Amino acid sequence: MDKGHQLPRTRQCKLLKLSRSGSYYESVADSAEELELCRLIDEIHLDMPFLGSRRIVDELSERGWRVNRKRVRRLMGKLSITAVAPRPKLSLPAKGHKVYPYLLRGLAITRPKQVWAADITYIPMPKGFLYLAVVMDWYSRRVLSWRLSNTMDTGFCVEAVEEALALYGAPEIFNTDQGSQFTSDDFTGVLKAAKVKISMDGKGRWMDNVFVERLWRSLKYEEVYLKAYESTAEAREGIGNWIRYYNTRRRHQGLGRRTPDEVFAGNPPPRESRAA
Repeated sequence: MDKGHQLPRTRQCKLLKLSRSGSYYESVADSAEELELCRLIDEIHLDMPFLGSRRIVDELSERGWRVNRKRVRRLMGKLSITAVAPRPKLSLPAKGHKVYPYLLRGLAITRPKQVWAADITYIPMPKGFLYLAVVMDWYSRRVLSWRLSNTMDTGFCVEAVEEALALYGAPEIFNTDQGSQFTSDDFTGVLKAAKVKISMDGKGRWMDNVFVERLWRSLKYEEVYLKAYESTAEAREGIGNWIRYYNTRRRHQGLGRRTPDEVFAGNPPPRESRAA
């Protein structure tokens, strides 16, 4: 963002694909130690997503870090990281927000645009973090839209789902976790206006995040950690290039060595995908 530019802030946000509310945020730089600790926690989570805060403390200890569980839990919350394992609550909804039922139990997912999902991850930066939201077609694993933000607000998630709907029409079901961004009236209102059935992960639904967890792991090891972005513009360009590669060229064993683009266009994998 260039505050002195002749273009108004609203126009700059639209061109940069930023949420307007997030553009006013002035981040406070984290210490180099804090940023390195966050990077290590994220790396451990990508390698072993089933580990909770206690076992991450143990892993950090083996790497020479003396850090208590309270600090690790705080940073995991800051990074929107939770252990991929059965537990009573996956993400906490905002107070007063409606939580929708889980609609995918036993459902055979046999075609594109039947089920979409959304999730958020953090992107490390020299002086803090960016947050990345994606909308994914479950059947093809194709990334339909994405947005970067410097705050964990609802706006950039709403913009991502609005773009996916504008480009590809409405799916039958949209599934998310119970995070406050996804339970907000702003987010669910977009889906209800498009007449999309809303599904939210409930107790024991840890498996539903596996596809997006694999996306985060691939993105970070193949792009983010190799590039060490210096600016938001650099992060946006690098992530955009990688997502285009992922959709158009990266072949998946689970898709019969096809790309997400090929499957989304109607070239199906050898077996149907089914929710447990």
